[in-house]
Amino acid sequence: MSSPTLSQKLTAEALGTAILVFIGAGSVPLTVFLTGKNPFGSAELSTISFAFAFAIFAAVYSVGHISGCHINPAVTVALWATRKIDSQTAISYILAQLVGAFVGAGLTFVILSGNDPKTLGLGAVSVNANAGNLVGFLAEVIGTAILVFTVFGAAVDGRAPAGFAGVVIGFIVYGIIILVGPITGAALNPARQIGPEILGGLIGATTHLDQLWVYIAGPIGGGLVGAFLYEFVGHHATSTVPGPATAELAHADA
Repeated sequence: MSSPTLSQKLTAEALGTAILVFIGAGSVPLTVFLTGKNPFGSAELSTISFAFAFAIFAAVYSVGHISGCHINPAVTVALWATRKIDSQTAISYILAQLVGAFVGAGLTFVILSGNDPKTLGLGAVSVNANAGNLVGFLAEVIGTAILVFTVFGAAVDGRAPAGFAGVVIGFIVYGIIILVGPITGAALNPARQIGPEILGGLIGATTHLDQLWVYIAGPIGGGLVGAFLYEFVGHHATSTVPGPATAELAHADA
């Protein structure tokens, strides 16, 4: 069986990220629309967390065998830093993810049209005012470190049990959002924040561009921490798979 071409991989990354942003990030304004409440009440937060988990299930099992389903620049940078992908691939994947994030935010705008997307926003999050940007940065570092550590263990390491990476990664994201969500919204992914934030600004929604560094530096820094921590504890793994879902799905197929 022939391997996917680079254009197929990049398209898969864009589609996977669009799914994540549309279903995951898009669940934020839709929850506000349906309930008229702050989405970070416990019930609303759980709903949003499940939306992200199911979006990851869908993305991993639909495009994981094509691109590896990074769908997150923090994951791509972590794989590059640990020499599992080359620089050209990493840059191409990140650009594709950003395109996908804008597409996902655009789809959210489409379904909110007529219901005031300017007020509801497109799913961008912000740092809790009582926490501040430094605490927000640390929260994103911690949350993304746990996520990437799990990705490396469940999918990148070829010794992991086959068939479970999508479920494991989806549910760890659910758990992280429950804890980190009240502090930063738990972006854990620069693309997931950049797409809705910038497109939201273009339609006149409230933006927090001064906080964007938290959602770029935090996840990338946390991803590196999680990746190198796993490299230390799981150093016997020598997988050079193109992405986090590939090792796990290669057996059936991240």
